[in-house]
Amino acid sequence: MVQSINKIAKYSDADLDKFAEQLKTDGICIIPQLFERKLINEWAEAFANLFRERQNQPGGLAPREVSRYYLTLPWVAPFADVSVFANPVIMSILKRVFWQEYVLVQLGADVPFQGSDYQETHRDFRPLFCDQIVTPLYALAVNFPLVEVTADNGPFQMARGTHVLPREEGLKKIASGEIPMESFYMQPGDVIVRSPLALHRGSPNRTSQPRPMIVMGYAMHWLHTPKVDLTVPRDYYESLPIDIRQMLRCEVVEQLPKEKMETYVNFKY
Repeated sequence: MVQSINKIAKYSDADLDKFAEQLKTDGICIIPQLFERKLINEWAEAFANLFRERQNQPGGLAPREVSRYYLTLPWVAPFADVSVFANPVIMSILKRVFWQEYVLVQLGADVPFQGSDYQETHRDFRPLFCDQIVTPLYALAVNFPLVEVTADNGPFQMARGTHVLPREEGLKKIASGEIPMESFYMQPGDVIVRSPLALHRGSPNRTSQPRPMIVMGYAMHWLHTPKVDLTVPRDYYESLPIDIRQMLRCEVVEQLPKEKMETYVNFKY
């Protein structure tokens, strides 16, 4: 946890308040250089090996349209890292916008390859009730890339402020240019926290290298999230402090399964 303790010292309460306010108003905030490059390199190497394994397993990858895939990360090193999924900076922001207990429900990755295209502009969740009632922040996605994200390799694109608009109104404002669809370029170590209700899309990766983007999903404790799942080995789970255990919505198993069948296929609203 040394890295996390050092990193939170970079940000004052005023900084954290600003991140939280941006999240409420824009539906997104960017935390620069939260994670060390060494950590990102370790994840990138492990992820490359994992992806090759999953490619050879039936159902090991969930399709995300052409040449784009999603996969759940196994709860093993280096991915099972308290300094990442319970990072104090991220937790401090979440506590400022979630007014009840929240849980981690998702740890996965989105990977566009060469040949991918623009996704249909979409949301990841439906509103709680209807478009005419503004939905508070009840779920958040935390993203960080394992490579530099440039204009050429498929940057995440989002229209700020559309998380509080009816879907059709947001789409009209994007189409007219009133609200731009913004590309988010990132360095390894940068982190985005965003509302899944904000209208967004993936863009084409025109390079020969994949662009893996990690996603950690957090949600209010009462939200039903059947499309994503966490499976955690019992020995690791029982080694965690009680407050961290309570934050994980997971299945605790004696041993992780050798193969993973991805079920998170429908993802657009």
